[in-house]
Amino acid sequence: MEKLLLFSFAAPQMWLQIVLFVVGIAVVLWGADRLTDGAVGLAERMGVPQIVIGLTIVAMGTSMPEFFVSFMSAIHGTPDLAVGNVVGSNIFNAMLIVGCAAAVSPIVILHDTVKKDIPFALVSSVVLLMMCMDASISRIDAGILLAMFCFFMMVTIRGAHEEKKEEEAQPKSVDADAVEIKKTMSVGKAVFLTFLGLVCLILGSNVFVDNVSAIAHTLGMSDALIGLTIVACGTSLPELATSVVAARRGNSGIAIGNVLGSNVFNILMILGVTGLISPMHIQGITDVDLSVMVISVILLWFFSYTKYRIERWEGGVLILSFASYLTYLILQAV
Repeated sequence: MEKLLLFSFAAPQMWLQIVLFVVGIAVVLWGADRLTDGAVGLAERMGVPQIVIGLTIVAMGTSMPEFFVSFMSAIHGTPDLAVGNVVGSNIFNAMLIVGCAAAVSPIVILHDTVKKDIPFALVSSVVLLMMCMDASISRIDAGILLAMFCFFMMVTIRGAHEEKKEEEAQPKSVDADAVEIKKTMSVGKAVFLTFLGLVCLILGSNVFVDNVSAIAHTLGMSDALIGLTIVACGTSLPELATSVVAARRGNSGIAIGNVLGSNVFNILMILGVTGLISPMHIQGITDVDLSVMVISVILLWFFSYTKYRIERWEGGVLILSFASYLTYLILQAV
């Protein structure tokens, strides 16, 4: 009973914890969708280039679940869940999401993406691996991560016009939903949706983290394992839906840009802000987990570099790699 008192939104019965766990993740996903709609509506009204929206606003919007779950986890004293969520989400993004998107339709990769965006995602992953070698993320480490994020944003915005020209030179499908938002969404509605999304993310992530932590302790599972699996997969659902739908509509730039932007945001922004507020001492995240995160980006880079596209069979390799890693985690927990 003492453990349950640590979780302000955790129910006393396990069956109710499971119900609240599902409700929490549903509210988080719904809030992320509203936040993304509102942010895109504001960006369109402000005349922000579409490529910037894809790499930044959409990526940040779909990464909001990871941000709030990790933030609340660190505040509640479960840093393994916070870091495990980010590491697991990045592995999920690079392997399963890209794999599923490529399986639906081969993904065309822009030259600048291979030269700049993927390498930066790889550098971010390697930096996190190095920082975790002492089993902690200090405020100095967090400050370095935030500085790297600011640099990434500056480079992305500066190169937006060139990337937009390359994107316009390629055939692209029209997203009816995006067109509708651009034409009909007022500034007031966009602001309201953004605020509503943030409120839902805060409340939903609190309920989600509290109950999944309570379930984990009841079952004798570690916060790290829960963060690497259930929480990571759950908070990555917005990226999965966005990328698969984008690939099916033939918009490869959004599909791959969403994943890369989310991975960079997860490491640099989420752990940067979380680490500044509450330095994290990590115990359950292993070198294997961190190494798989780095290898997943290397695989993505290799497949992208060969023909500047990710074929269906390469997507299958990524999916199989993720399944192997998930099997490893399950076997280790048994």
